[in-house]
Amino acid sequence: MDVKQLLAAMTPDIYLRISTAVETGKWLDGSTLTPQLRDSAMQAVMLYQSRHNMEADHMTVAAGGEIKFKSKAEFKRDFAVDVTAIARDTENATHKNDIARFDHDQL
Repeated sequence: MDVKQLLAAMTPDIYLRISTAVETGKWLDGSTLTPQLRDSAMQAVMLYQSRHNMEADHMTVAAGGEIKFKSKAEFKRDFAVDVTAIARDTENATHKNDIARFDHDQL
């Protein structure tokens, strides 16, 4: 199968399945990827990302085949927590539906 056929056949769902298999080393049914199959699947994932990944995560292949790295500042911005929203939600929450509540030092 050539590159054009591979990309034409790979839907976003297939990409996610192959990507998960590469990350875990197993297919969704639990069967293990051989080293050769894992290498081929990884190449397919990188090829798909190079054509379709418009918002690359840290160290992924961005659209156009360029490797994208995020800076520490970009990560902080992406994972910033709105503390005031959390406090407001906590105040408004009804605790009767809570199963258990722990402070951080109790875990």
